[in-house]
Amino acid sequence: MSESIRVALTFDAEHPDRPANGEHTASILESLDAAGARGTFFLQGRWVEAYPAMARRVADAGHLIGNHSFYHARLPLLRPGAFATDVRSAERAIVGATGANPRPWFRMPFGTGADKAKLVRSLGRLGYRHIGWHVQANEWWRRRSARAVENAIVDGATAHGDGAIVLLHTWPDPVASALPRAIARLLAANARLVRVDELDLPAGLEPIGEPRPADAIEPP
Repeated sequence: MSESIRVALTFDAEHPDRPANGEHTASILESLDAAGARGTFFLQGRWVEAYPAMARRVADAGHLIGNHSFYHARLPLLRPGAFATDVRSAERAIVGATGANPRPWFRMPFGTGADKAKLVRSLGRLGYRHIGWHVQANEWWRRRSARAVENAIVDGATAHGDGAIVLLHTWPDPVASALPRAIARLLAANARLVRVDELDLPAGLEPIGEPRPADAIEPP
């Protein structure tokens, strides 16, 4: 790859009950800082309540903060009132812990699915837009190796080209191990690691980086 491309590494910070969640997040932050890179972190409300100091550390390091709902529920199953309550509860937790307003950045748990138009309208009324992804490393698969995650990040981002949004999660074991080498390989390939707000996103509320239906699977 000769021309420089922008790659947005994004991390869903969620599931506070998963082992070593805080430690993995700290390792991710250290890897990004060592490379002088900034990423985008979508914070789940319950995760923020469990790790308020870590959430503040993410924001203080200059990473873009987004909203990843409060309960990580399947949003299409929620009634309109419950949907709004979930989103706003997460926002209050995020602002309270980090001082950063996550609007308009939102990542829906499990993607938008068949209810895309309805969910996008609901988010828009709350001041948000859904940020999807172009590349996912599937690091939450059982027995997924750090090398496989590394290759998925690098190969997927370079294959997509400029503006690639990479989906990662803070809690799976392979992420923290894979990230330093993945970052080094991307930088060696002349990639620039940027926040989502540094991409040329179109105006409006249309979802960005929506995966193909066959790829639209996130961990439970």
